[in-house]
Amino acid sequence: MPVTRTRLVAIALATAVLALTACGGADGTPPAAAPQTSTPATASATGGPTTEAGAGATASPTAGAVPETLDFTARTLDGVEFAGSSLAGKPAVLWFWAAWCTRCRGVADSVAAVQRDNADRLTVLGVAGLGSGDEAMRRFARDTGITGFPSLADDDGTVWRRFGVTSQEHYVLLDSTGKVRHNGPLSQADLRRRVAELS
Repeated sequence: MPVTRTRLVAIALATAVLALTACGGADGTPPAAAPQTSTPATASATGGPTTEAGAGATASPTAGAVPETLDFTARTLDGVEFAGSSLAGKPAVLWFWAAWCTRCRGVADSVAAVQRDNADRLTVLGVAGLGSGDEAMRRFARDTGITGFPSLADDDGTVWRRFGVTSQEHYVLLDSTGKVRHNGPLSQADLRRRVAELS
């Protein structure tokens, strides 16, 4: 099964590169993003992640249609199917993390607090991956107290690629129409500020 071997080699190489970066530099800065092999739907014209409000947005959907950014399915850490379309109608924070990432572990409580403080107006969704493994993902969620919001088990990187994410401890902020308002790293103070601005 050459396709499976190719996929496993690609995942192993990506995991090795990220493990060598040790979740960022000693000064706490995120690691340099690996080059992208394809341009995601939410990327700018240059192929990089968008950070400006409205940049990389898809055309306005017709009434009742699911925005392209939310047209995906995945499974949660508990094995339940999750439809991206369920995020429509409320702003959302997608937090991309890896179970082996110490920086992700360090901010997990803060991300959980953002969810608790804004539960009535937005959705927080974790997206775990980068070779974490199902049991390690579930253990990370239990140990860090992030079980109050769903997290996707995305070791194959489908959702990561969809949003052009190439490194962990990364945020994608969507407004209530599914438009990308931020795609990149954030300090916890900036996360709270940007969440307050989402509508």
